[in-house]
Amino acid sequence: MARGKIEIKKIENTTNRQVTFSKRRNGLFKKAHELSVLCDAKVSIIIISGTEKLYDYVSPSSSTKQLLDLYQTKSGTDVWSSHYEKMQETLNKLKEVNRKIRLEIRRRHGQSLNNMTYGELCGLEQEMESAAHVIRERKHRNSIQVNKNLLHAIDAEEDDLSYELCGNITDDPIIGYFNEGSRLFALRLQPNQPNLQDGGSCITTYPLLD
Repeated sequence: MARGKIEIKKIENTTNRQVTFSKRRNGLFKKAHELSVLCDAKVSIIIISGTEKLYDYVSPSSSTKQLLDLYQTKSGTDVWSSHYEKMQETLNKLKEVNRKIRLEIRRRHGQSLNNMTYGELCGLEQEMESAAHVIRERKHRNSIQVNKNLLHAIDAEEDDLSYELCGNITDDPIIGYFNEGSRLFALRLQPNQPNLQDGGSCITTYPLLD
């Protein structure tokens, strides 16, 4: 039974399209290799998939560049000229941009000013003044932040010193009494003459106890 003819059109299903692409690509490379080996032919295949992935095949002992150079020689077509011209055009544009940037830098250093018009000089002056204003504001904000950081550092150092002083008090054999409750210059208020409390002398003496 004869096989039905397959209609050649884009496969809409993404998965099926990828599977078909993989199978046909492998089959094409296999045929190219057979042609290269069996017939001593030089074969080069370049494939770019729908997802812009590059696949290529080139005959053994050959390179894509060698075959392209051979193609140019045999066909009389210059494959590289247009590409070289685009590269040269891009290079010239980059050189011009670089030249303008260098000129702007020199002018901001007070150089290469002779060819500038009065209007250009006024514009440059205004740009420099604006830049100087921005720099001064930034410098002012930085100085404020530096002062804040310095004050925080001083406060932290004072806190550390206070903590160390409080810790060292307990190590003193005399001052240490301040942290021991009843031994803090213990004064026991006991009258020497209890009978004087009811109307005797208004002066009462108290002994200092350990």
